[in-house]
Formats: sequence, C-alpha cells, structure tokens
Amino acid sequence: MISRRNFLAGAAAVPFLSYASILPAIGAGRQDILVVAQQLDNMTSLDPHESFEAVGSEVINNMYQRLIHPSLENPEQIEPAVAISWEGDEDGKVFTFKIDPEAKFSSGNPITAEDVAFSLQRAIKMNKGPSFIISQFGLTPENVDNAIQAVDGETVTITLDNPTSLSFLLYCLSASVAAVVEKQVVMEHDVDGDMGNGWLQKNSAGSGEWVLVSWKPSESIVLNHNPHGGYKGNVKRIMLRHVADPSSQLLMLQKGDVDIARNLTSEQLQTLMGDDNYNLTRKATAGIGLMSLNQKEEVLQNPKLWEAIKWAIDYDGIQKNIVPLTHKVHQSIIPEGFAGAVTETPYQRDVEKAKALMAEAGLEDGFTISMDHYSAQPWPDIAQAIQANLKDIGINLELRSAENRQVLTKMRAREHQIALTSWGSDYFDPNTNADVFLNNPDNSDNAATKPFAWRSHYQNADFAKKSLAARDEKDPATRIKLYEELQNEFMHNSPFIVMLQPVMTAAAGKGVTGMRIGVLSDTHSYAGIAKA
Repeated sequence: MISRRNFLAGAAAVPFLSYASILPAIGAGRQDILVVAQQLDNMTSLDPHESFEAVGSEVINNMYQRLIHPSLENPEQIEPAVAISWEGDEDGKVFTFKIDPEAKFSSGNPITAEDVAFSLQRAIKMNKGPSFIISQFGLTPENVDNAIQAVDGETVTITLDNPTSLSFLLYCLSASVAAVVEKQVVMEHDVDGDMGNGWLQKNSAGSGEWVLVSWKPSESIVLNHNPHGGYKGNVKRIMLRHVADPSSQLLMLQKGDVDIARNLTSEQLQTLMGDDNYNLTRKATAGIGLMSLNQKEEVLQNPKLWEAIKWAIDYDGIQKNIVPLTHKVHQSIIPEGFAGAVTETPYQRDVEKAKALMAEAGLEDGFTISMDHYSAQPWPDIAQAIQANLKDIGINLELRSAENRQVLTKMRAREHQIALTSWGSDYFDPNTNADVFLNNPDNSDNAATKPFAWRSHYQNADFAKKSLAARDEKDPATRIKLYEELQNEFMHNSPFIVMLQPVMTAAAGKGVTGMRIGVLSDTHSYAGIAKA
C-alpha cells in the first residue's frame, strides 16, 4: 500500500505550494475573514433544486433557508425557519404553513408565500436529481401548481392525493431541495425556460447567513455575510479553498495560512489531538462508504459473487490502519444514529469462505474488472486495500482514480463497472436511504427518477414493495421493525458492499470557534462561527 509520505512526494504535494503562496495574501490572519481548506471537487451546481452532492448541499445550507430544519442538537426534532408554524389535517392530505412575516432574502425583500410555493414548484418542474425527495408524495410537473399554493401572502398549503404523516413530510421538506429562493430574482435570469437554472448554478438568491460571491470549480468558493440574515458574529467573508491533499491542509493550518482544515485523515488528526492550539469539532455523520457493482456487467450479476466480495474485504483492517479517526465499520444502508439502523457487522475477512463462494458462482478462475474511486485521500488507500483483498480470491481490480465529481458523473451515466464511493443521507428518516437503494421502479436509461440503485442497474421488485410498506407504516414501532428486517435482508442479497460510516472532524485554530458539524451533510453550518 502506498504511504502518505510517498504520496506527498508526488504530484499531490504541488497544490500546497500554490495555495500557500496566495492564502496569506487573502486574509487568513484577519479577524473578519475565515479561510477554510477543503476538498471541493465533487460539486457540479449550487442551484439548491439541482445540487445533489455533499459539499454542494453544505454550501447551499449556509446560503438558503427551508420552511423548517432539523435541530442541530437533536436532528430528530424539527425547528422553524421560514415557516413559523405548520399543521396537517386529520386525513393527512392537506398541510398548512405560516410564513414568518419578518423573514427577508439577502436582497432585503420579504419572503412571501408566493416565493415558497414557487420554490417547491420549481424543484418539481426542473425534475433534477434531488427532486424525488418531494416528488415521492405524488407531486408532478403537471399537478404541482394546484397541489402547492400560496393562499395569501403568509400562508402556503400542500395538498396531496394520498395521505402521509406530517413528520415524514417535514423531514423531506428539511432537505436542500426544498430551499426557498427569491422568485423575482431567479426568474429575471430565466433563459429559454430554464427557470434561472443556468444563473443559479453559480449565484445565490436565498435568505441564509451567507451569500455567494463566486465559485470556481475545484478551486474556491467565496461567501459574504448576509446583512439581512441571522448571523451576528464578526466574520464578514468565508473563503473555501480546494486543497485535495490532507497533508497540505494540515501544514496550512499549522502555518496559519488557513483557519480551518476540513478533510484531515487519521494520520493528520493524531498530530493535533491534545494540542491546545487547535479546536477539533467531531461528529459521526449520516453517510456510508460502499462499493457498487454495476449489474449491466454480466460477470457481476451472480449473488454468490456479491457474497464472496463481502467476505473477502478486511473491514477491520481498513478501519484500524487507514481511517481509525475518520470512519467506523458499518455494513447496513441506514447509518448509525437513525431510528431503526442496524449496527451489527456480520461480515469479516474470510478468504476460504470467499473462495468457496467464487467456486459456487463458477468464477474459481477469477476475472479482471475496473473500479472507479475518488482521487482524494483516504479513498486511494482504501481502494488499494480492497484491490489486495480481492486479488486473494482471484479478482484483479484495475483502479481508476478521478476527482469526486468525475466519478459521480460516470456513475450517473451508469458507465462504471465497480465504483467505490460515498453516499450521504438527505433527511433524518430511515426512508431517505432505504428508498434510493431499494426502490427503483423504472430501470430504463430515460427513467423519470434515478435513485442510487438505478445507477448500477439494480432492481428488485420485492425490496421495492417492502420499502414502500415500511415508509407508509403508521405505527412507529412496527415501522422500525420493518426497516430493520429490510436492512438485514438487503445486506445479504444485494450488489452493494457497505463498509464504513464517516466521523467528520473540523480542525480549527485556537481562536476560531462556533463551527458546527451536523449529522447530515447539509447541516454543517458556519452560522455560529467567530474569530478571536
């Protein structure tokens, strides 16, 4: 396995030199400017109704508000944001939201019920990747104008054909795709009916604590303080710099060239722990790291092969030797911390059992296949460990490293063979992961919805039926039991090898406080940030 010292000796060390030369000049030492080193290469858009990557969702959360949001202290609880109150009727079909009359956009204009209705309608009509989070309630481009309406300046109603629980609807409306945008500003930039999508990809029209100044892909994001938002601290500008190599991030933090490093590996974190010069904010987050076997590849379609790979992986070795402070072993699709999450880890490295399963699959002579993975650490080290593990059972992995967004783009085009990637939950309910892994109603290339299972051509009607039954179960205890049963069944009967759950750390200089890490990727917040 390549060491990080050898890794730094190569091209990965070069970005540090260029960034180090420019960052002091842009104000890491200034009290009103916060400079953050972070891997930013998985972003494809900052339009909240289109963006569907972890970092993009995080930035969007800091620029936009939704009707409601999960509590930062207890994500199972819902708190007001643009809406100050909400209620559902007895039939579970009509939901009413009252808008805060004091709420304003960054432009200074008030947030109206019309803006809220337009925003939710826009998400459905654009029908981008994250739209399924709210379209699953039966909302379509054809019916959404009637289903979501501004009754008056401060009242919005959502009317559904089929009943649902208020709590489940609220969790879905807490996702980034339900962000409220300023209708007038967005539609001023409409081009050929795109509802301002081209413009909003690199601009903002929200009411969060921060306003987008610029975004240069794989280089930087600059945010300014929104004078009409809720932030009351002393930071006026946040500069996020793309620094792919964690060792470079650490050196920049130690030299004072950045205020916060967001992607330090276990190796770097060990050098900071116990040092009073740094504040470490840590939290297990709602994500999973996994391998996806594309079912368009005939050799990957055998369930015995799926099991063989799961028994060949050295989960504990990868966790202890590569990511001891940044991940923990997790093998089910619902992350620990969610209601109903299965935390048992039945798989462990058993080469003989894996070889026997390969023989049962008729693959005792092995085969060669490619695996795409992110180029940023720790994924190359993890990929090489997997490569070594699978070689022992006759599978020769050809590793293909690329920037995060390139790997995601390839997966979304269904062009991968095996992909080693991560997946982040969208809202705090077990359905958020169960639905995208278990429910793939249309496996065609031009499907209306394209969940995670779709990317790997995986479809299982029985799992889909069970996931919908669990989603709609009204009794809480029964609902949790259904999700637990589903996870255990899926764990042993699917072409997805779930391996890890991330533990995120934001490492800050001594004078920097208030960085918040949320359970969900879109709840990491600079709302309380301050510099001494």
